[in-house]
Amino acid sequence: MKLFFSSFQWVVFILAGSLVAPIAAGHAFGFPPEDISSMIQRTFLLIGLSGLLQTIFGHRLPIMENPAGLWWGVFTVYAGLIASGTLGLSVGLQQLEMGMIIAGILFAVIALFRWTASISKLFTPLVIGTYLILLVAQLSGSFMKGIMGIGYLSSTVVNLQVAVPAILTVIIAMILPRSRFAIFRNYSILISLATGWILFMLFGVSQPQTPVDTWFSAPKPFEWGVPMFDSGILVTSIFISLLLLTNMITSIKITADVVKSKGGDVQDIPYNRTTAIMGVNSMLGGVFSAMGCVPISGTAGFILTTSIFQRLPFIIASVFMIGISFFPTLTAFFSSIPMPVGYATIFVPFASMIGLGLKEYRNIELNDKNRFILGVSLMIGIGCMFIPATAIGQLPGLLRTVANNGLILGMVTCIVLEQVYKLVERKKAVKGS
Repeated sequence: MKLFFSSFQWVVFILAGSLVAPIAAGHAFGFPPEDISSMIQRTFLLIGLSGLLQTIFGHRLPIMENPAGLWWGVFTVYAGLIASGTLGLSVGLQQLEMGMIIAGILFAVIALFRWTASISKLFTPLVIGTYLILLVAQLSGSFMKGIMGIGYLSSTVVNLQVAVPAILTVIIAMILPRSRFAIFRNYSILISLATGWILFMLFGVSQPQTPVDTWFSAPKPFEWGVPMFDSGILVTSIFISLLLLTNMITSIKITADVVKSKGGDVQDIPYNRTTAIMGVNSMLGGVFSAMGCVPISGTAGFILTTSIFQRLPFIIASVFMIGISFFPTLTAFFSSIPMPVGYATIFVPFASMIGLGLKEYRNIELNDKNRFILGVSLMIGIGCMFIPATAIGQLPGLLRTVANNGLILGMVTCIVLEQVYKLVERKKAVKGS
């Protein structure tokens, strides 16, 4: 029974975090409800397959796979190009399929030449701590807008009828992990989601389930057509792949540390094999016409909150995600979870990432050099988050993808500054000798 509830809580956490990207992307492209539901179905399949492959053959940790935020940004850029008439819908979607296949090939090349371990050395406690703080800063806007009901029920203003039950759900999610009773602590996310969904029904703001025509339907490959090559998507994919690789390494390091802190056994991470499997997962994103999946750092917050660090419940949850992707009725049921409830349910695990970031800083000496790197990285990263999308509309597509992505820019700044300082110090040491 404990295994069942632990596994189902993983399912709830995965579902709550995975619905936003395909729904938002579907609306951006102007898809009808049935096409959005189909995209969610394919996304569920990818999430399950990606998690299963990595947990069994890759890093061997229980880390949730989710549509990559960077690919979400690229999808948004292409949706804008399509809306402006620069690209046709079919052409744009087929280029996106090709982009994820190209990214997968690049990951395979990096793994083949065994470069991943060398790249992982760049991720010092200073870089990881900065990444975690920027991650929470970047997500906080979406979380608060979602909880306040902005964008829900086609509203662009704060909707109190939505915000009140969502805030109550957040409060419940904060209280449960600190309960004296183990059942409330261990299953806080599951209980919070169920309570929030009931509250939304009572407040009359839950949304009806999307009707489906059949009870069984296998996700179809190349739903958007045959992948189409383009020089623009080639450059974009190369750049995005390198950034996603840094995201993967950071997520693994963070989650491994949390699993160890909970008493779990963490073996040496086979980074090159993990990168190769990430390449497979990325190519599957292109094959099944959905966003490529990557390991999500928020998993560490989930494990920290629930103390569920064993692999078996996560493996069962991944198999469940694969299973429901073949049943449109189940897909439609789970996708009817109110988005504000999803945000409220996973609010605490993601908020706890700040604490993990500060814990990383305890492993370094906060001298003048590190304080300077930290200050510059956070200022650039957080500052870029406030650049309005309209201000970067004239930039080339690749720059538009990252210009206001403070998480990536801040982390890259931190890596570059730290490596420059180390290079300068090595040269001084050579001259001194």
